[in-house]
Amino acid sequence: MTVPFPDSLADLLARPSAKVLGAPVREALLRAAAAAPEADGLAHAPWPVIADMLDALDTLAADESTVTAALLFDLPGLRAAVVPALAHHREAVAGLLDGQDAADQVWALHAGREAGRNSEGLRRLLLSIVHDLRVVPILLARQLACLRAATHRPDGPERRALAQLTRDIHAPLANRLGIWQLKWELEDLAFRFLEPDTYKHIARELDERRVERERYLESVKAALREAMAANGIEAEVSGRPKHIYSIWRKMQKKHLAFDQLYDLRAVRVIVADVPTCYAALGVVHALWLPIPSEFDDYIARPKANDYRSLHTAVVGPEGRTLEVQIRTRQMHEQAELGVAAHWRYKEGKGSEAAFDRKINWMRQLLEQARDGDADGLAGALDAELVEDRVYVLTPKGEVVDLPQGATPLDFAYHVHTMVGHRCRGAKVNGRIVPLTWKLHSGDRVEVLTGKEPDPRRDWLLPANGYLASARSRNKVRGWFHRLDRARNVQAGRELLDRELRRLGLMQAELLPVAKRFHADSVDELYIAVALGDVGPSQVGRALLEQEKAPAPAPEAGSANIAPRPPPRRAGREAAGKSRFTVQGVGNLLVQLARCCHPVAGEPIAGYITQGRGVTVHRADCASFRRMTAVHPERVLPVEWGQAGGGYEVDVQITAADRKWLLKDVTNLIAQADAHVLDIHSEALRDSGRARFRLRLRVADYGQLSMLLGKLDALPGVEDAVRLG
Repeated sequence: MTVPFPDSLADLLARPSAKVLGAPVREALLRAAAAAPEADGLAHAPWPVIADMLDALDTLAADESTVTAALLFDLPGLRAAVVPALAHHREAVAGLLDGQDAADQVWALHAGREAGRNSEGLRRLLLSIVHDLRVVPILLARQLACLRAATHRPDGPERRALAQLTRDIHAPLANRLGIWQLKWELEDLAFRFLEPDTYKHIARELDERRVERERYLESVKAALREAMAANGIEAEVSGRPKHIYSIWRKMQKKHLAFDQLYDLRAVRVIVADVPTCYAALGVVHALWLPIPSEFDDYIARPKANDYRSLHTAVVGPEGRTLEVQIRTRQMHEQAELGVAAHWRYKEGKGSEAAFDRKINWMRQLLEQARDGDADGLAGALDAELVEDRVYVLTPKGEVVDLPQGATPLDFAYHVHTMVGHRCRGAKVNGRIVPLTWKLHSGDRVEVLTGKEPDPRRDWLLPANGYLASARSRNKVRGWFHRLDRARNVQAGRELLDRELRRLGLMQAELLPVAKRFHADSVDELYIAVALGDVGPSQVGRALLEQEKAPAPAPEAGSANIAPRPPPRRAGREAAGKSRFTVQGVGNLLVQLARCCHPVAGEPIAGYITQGRGVTVHRADCASFRRMTAVHPERVLPVEWGQAGGGYEVDVQITAADRKWLLKDVTNLIAQADAHVLDIHSEALRDSGRARFRLRLRVADYGQLSMLLGKLDALPGVEDAVRLG
């Protein structure tokens, strides 16, 4: 006989795990259930599964909004009536329900793909589309309840699919978020369904030796308690549980047989403070012979996740190897409750700063919920958890990670360089959109391509909004780099003429402005514009500033000194390239003084003029001495440079810290025929990134621009920028 719906709901609300629900919520649920037709068909899951989910949420100290949203998701027939009736937490419950609906999209994507492929992308997609991270404990609790219920069903495709989803998504998330209360059981149950023979074998081995292992551990714990008490140390000594999945992983990782796992025999010692930890360690090593290679001090050198404890292995009673962990109560609570998340070293992967920040806020949310102060964090979550990446989908359901503000064109270049070059349009979620469309997490993107590659130069202009990724812009720039010089000159002229025509500057002289952008000629300026190194608007702004600038006044005492006309050179030789290096100032206009005509090799000095840069004099020049007597502050040390010697520039590189990073950077600089004059490196603590500051000698601006583009394209490099 089927139990009537209101009675089942009343029984559910009477459970201790539902005590967090206030009277208004309970009344709204019961009223909606009483008014709902066909009560038996309103629940998504069986009542025991829902009850089990609430029990799991209770172990996490979930708040009222979380429990209400979890209950309403499994009772969809009551959602429309209950949510509007809620008072102060109506919006929170609605957001949590939307998050659970969004998670269903990820489950569907996982079901339509090869299991285990790109699971990391799906986990990141889930966290990016879920705005309130309290959704995650709900998903974990529901999955655990479903797994427990599946233990009573025979093996089949449905049960294996449930276990695969748990293995790929839920268990790693529980691990990352530090929800240890659920993590171990999720892993063990998924392992039991996916590898039943291996699971049964390990379980049988554990069971056969359980009595003997427990006897041995009891004798060890008694000996430890006695030794600690004899040395005046108050300590709590207990056995350390070992789960079947973690046993199997260690066997696989270290290629060990079951008999070779010494940490199956493990005890944990909990003391009051850090000095007592080391005192207890001395007692353990005095009692039994330590194994030097198996000692780890994670208190003096905490792991990257802030996990702290002393780990040692000793030859215990009966000559058997024994593992001992020593920690304070605070360290133990951190490790067990997830404040020190050890997903980094367990999974062997690094993490991005934004992702870590999201995880840390999740932990704070859980901890404050446990203390009854979850509401105070709600406003901060909205401001802090702003995702700096978007996760979009290919037509086949693969997840692609792009920077915030990415466009379909960025997506095309991420897929393949030639896909980007041939891109003519795009569809987002089945609808044709412009190439400047801003993508959002969860969007499904399809690129429409032509037969021949045909990138547009307009794509390089940031103001046009075609590309948000520096990597994509470098690919477009590389395409145009390969074009012949004449085509680049013509394209740059067209782009610049269009801008100058708009500003009414078609008759302006471009050569002086070209020098400001380190271009040796007007043609070189056109090429820089064509390649996106210089924007047309930058040139226009420089021309406007030149028009507004007052005419230079002749300098007192040196009216007879005329500016040196620029040499007329053809080809690639610079029209105004200086043969001097001015120390401490940068790339100033430098000219020889006509009063003393200094010759290369003679002692020289510089004098800063008004409007004509630096004039170079012989150190014994009479005119120079007279001028410096009046204005000594204008004296500047200069030195003879070599023709084509280039100039010095400071460059900063920020990248993910990895093996061979510095080697790759220096090799690329050498291949570009640039010179490293100075280098300084630093590791950005707790971010997994490194920063290099280099002083380079480069030939010209074009070489610098090309070098920065290549450095920016190195694997792991976030940006490579010129300083100053």
